[in-house]
Amino acid sequence: MEKLPGVTDPRVLVGMNTADDAGVIRLHDDLALVQSVDFFTPIVDDPYVYGQISAANSLSDIYAMGGTPLSALNIVGFPKDIFSLDVLAEILRGGYDKAREGNTAIIGGHTISDDELKYGLAVTGTVHPNHILTNSGARAGDLLFLTKPIGTGTITTALKAGKGSAEMEKRVCRIMIELNKQASEICRQIGIHACTDITGFGLLGHALEMAQASKTGLVFQLNRIPVLEDAKITARGGHIPGGSRANRLFVAPHVHYAENIGETEQLLLNDAQTSGGLLISVSEKKAKLLQQAFSRAEISAPIVGHVTELQDQAIRVV
Repeated sequence: MEKLPGVTDPRVLVGMNTADDAGVIRLHDDLALVQSVDFFTPIVDDPYVYGQISAANSLSDIYAMGGTPLSALNIVGFPKDIFSLDVLAEILRGGYDKAREGNTAIIGGHTISDDELKYGLAVTGTVHPNHILTNSGARAGDLLFLTKPIGTGTITTALKAGKGSAEMEKRVCRIMIELNKQASEICRQIGIHACTDITGFGLLGHALEMAQASKTGLVFQLNRIPVLEDAKITARGGHIPGGSRANRLFVAPHVHYAENIGETEQLLLNDAQTSGGLLISVSEKKAKLLQQAFSRAEISAPIVGHVTELQDQAIRVV
């Protein structure tokens, strides 16, 4: 990315410089477009559920920016010599149903023949230029909320290895197909400082992006971070995604772990998520209002840490 020219168009309100979840371009004084694209290979066997998960994951980038998804385009790589077109139809149906749940119209797309199955969405949404949620607004003294538990990566890795149960698969899929729509709406209503969704870079990877973009430090309290019980079991069994190990190595120079935090716990903190929750930075003054709003909406979103002034290591886990 360093070899690409920087974005100089004055209409671009959010570009690549802060590693945010989506790009934002101004159309008028009171209207901007939010755009993002995401796709990945299957992490579950059921094609309909896979379509739902991938669509929810793609829409999440728009929600993380405080935007409202408007339309989407399917992106498909399909090995037609391996799977029947019925499989493709089920994937697209899953994506369509999940997009419809988010009031988003899928208006077309593009499919290529590929050796490996891939599916996702390019999503366009709208946001008021003055109400964009970015990962760069965290302030010292803020509290950090997390709206979904972590650990989906290690669970789906175990499932792909044939080491999980049908019940385990149902539990993790329920988490991954859940939209961040309502949580995003609550954040806009209350007024928060910063937001990012937790996906492939893991909790600490996306937190590092927030800390660096905001020029702050972040402190996480391990015992407050929600981790799926199935993930604790599968992680102890050694079912760690390659992405999680890469994430841990990448953030290592910027993270200080308390001495009693072992390798398995560190890997879970860096677990490569699919369709994870929102990491939210909000002033202490508004934290109770946010808690109450999440409680009314039956969204479990614990306080997992706080924001500090800039420090030698961007993140501390205590």
